[in-house]
Amino acid sequence: MTRGRVWPSLVSMTDRSPGTNELREFLRSRRARITPEEAGLSPQPGARRVPGLRREEVAHLAGVSVDYYVRLERGRSLHASDSVLDALARALMLNDTEREHLFVLARPSRVQRLPLPTQLVRSGVRRVLDSLTDTPALVLGRRRDVLASNRMARALFTDFDALPPRDRNMARYLFLDESVRDLYVDWEAAGRGTVAVLRMYAGRYPDDPQLAELIGDLSLRDKDFRRWWAEHDVVVHTYGVKRLRHPVVGELTLDYEALTVTDDPEQTLGLHTAAPGSPSEHGLRLLAALPLPVPSVSG
Repeated sequence: MTRGRVWPSLVSMTDRSPGTNELREFLRSRRARITPEEAGLSPQPGARRVPGLRREEVAHLAGVSVDYYVRLERGRSLHASDSVLDALARALMLNDTEREHLFVLARPSRVQRLPLPTQLVRSGVRRVLDSLTDTPALVLGRRRDVLASNRMARALFTDFDALPPRDRNMARYLFLDESVRDLYVDWEAAGRGTVAVLRMYAGRYPDDPQLAELIGDLSLRDKDFRRWWAEHDVVVHTYGVKRLRHPVVGELTLDYEALTVTDDPEQTLGLHTAAPGSPSEHGLRLLAALPLPVPSVSG
């Protein structure tokens, strides 16, 4: 890679007027994934020069003029009504998370943003983490920063506390530690999900310099991150299943629950549990019985 090259997807993160480039690229990416047939339009004769829907087709489906939609996609009309944005969401077949992201991008804040305060984990939350002796648990903050973790989480993943503060981040862990790809049975799903969470956060905080630095670093250092960032997918992690292949205790299938910390909605308590009586529950008990430091996937 040539030093100094600026990737187009990164430009929209670090050098843009509020709401313009992000909104344009998000709308383009959503209409590119829908065929006219999927949208209920009659197929037109002749070859199509663009993938997915044309601007005029989106405008028709949403019931707005082509000129209005073009101005909206170019960021020249940032005062769209709820009804127009709802119509666009239906035309583009957005899910609830994508619809929320559209509303955020279409209405960027005009208020001068103050620097984000440092996130601190309350002592009570830390005691909850430490009391979970058989359950891997950690607290994630903005940008997927690892703010705190218990002994089981450090044994399952890595000792985040031993890393430099800049590296205590799940996105850096997933994309920059090559051996982590062996830990996750479906590493691509984990990577894509993490990128989509960062995209969602970027819509709310487009001027966060720490996020810009994180995205820039990962874009330059990992081709998968760079490719998925350009796809503009968004997601909110609430629960799910993780399949892991731990180097000591073997394969684990764990249910993941993300609980919001009440006094800071941007702190998430992540819990990993196994079904009672399952081999994975046995694996977690073995992990809990091992002395630290446990040989980690990054070791």
